[in-house]
Amino acid sequence: MATKVIGVILTYNRKELLELCLKAIHSQTRPCDMILVINNASTDGTLEFLKSGKYPNIKVYSLKINVGAAGGFNTGFRLAYDNGADHVWMMDDDVIPESDALEKLLVADELLERKGMSRSYLLSTAYTEHGQVTNTPQVSNARNRAGYFGWPEQLEHGLVAVGSGTFVSILVPRNTLEKYGLPISSMYIWGEDAEFTLRITRDKPGYLVGTSRVAHLRHGGGTISIVTESNPIRIRYYKNFIRNNLYISRKYKTRRRTVSILFNNVVLALKMLVKRRPRKACIIVLGLVQSFGFRPKIDFVNSDYDYSNVRVSFPAADCEEVEANNSQERVEGISQLEYVRQT
Repeated sequence: MATKVIGVILTYNRKELLELCLKAIHSQTRPCDMILVINNASTDGTLEFLKSGKYPNIKVYSLKINVGAAGGFNTGFRLAYDNGADHVWMMDDDVIPESDALEKLLVADELLERKGMSRSYLLSTAYTEHGQVTNTPQVSNARNRAGYFGWPEQLEHGLVAVGSGTFVSILVPRNTLEKYGLPISSMYIWGEDAEFTLRITRDKPGYLVGTSRVAHLRHGGGTISIVTESNPIRIRYYKNFIRNNLYISRKYKTRRRTVSILFNNVVLALKMLVKRRPRKACIIVLGLVQSFGFRPKIDFVNSDYDYSNVRVSFPAADCEEVEANNSQERVEGISQLEYVRQT
């Protein structure tokens, strides 16, 4: 039976990168059956670019307010599910897949299916624009019947069993979303992908696919660090990073690990004060304080969702078809979307 793959791109104020991403998605040797763009309330002309008709076979969902990366990914997975996806191929707008990236993910999925291997998701191997490996996932800690770690089991096929990963070209089956739910919107930014992939690999691992390659054109490169961060807008988000990291540690890691994170961040805040960086110190402390009462709710595909924040924009080619049919398309299960057609 044919598999319906819906590609989803989350974008915010990076229309140049978005165009590169869309070009790569449209160049796949195994095309997506549908492409959704989640426009997270961009203000840089992204919507006008998407409405230009250059990429007519896409569906654009524009959010009226920015809900952060976590809220955007939550919306993207949900809407892909509502559009009937068997697999959701999710990524940010700064991910540039090689032409056979999706094909290789699906080939790996078929291989694992034939071998009777359960999997919660498949992940492309990400590289920087300079060819360095980036966004390295955490190898799975699951053990085999002999008591040894089982992650090398599929190495001969270029597959590694993993636990925690990112949303840098991740292929998630429909049944995973049905069973384990969606990314946590209230995490807002940084950590929602780690929490989600840890949650869905409790029973079965994900797999890193060595032959599926993407470039991740990350902002500034390197790992997330408030010490080296210079962007004032990004600096304020570190409270989310600290809060979310502690939540993930409490839920999925050991108590010792959680205490270590707490201690290291207290020390880091003191170092920032010594270096006369009081704003960074305050943000660290704020993240620590917020973490103590942070008990976020997990959304499921059939749970309530405020669709009033979503507008569906049809590119020019789709508008002509809609006008000819004298009707408006409705996605099954969505009853409160405001449809906006390009004139």
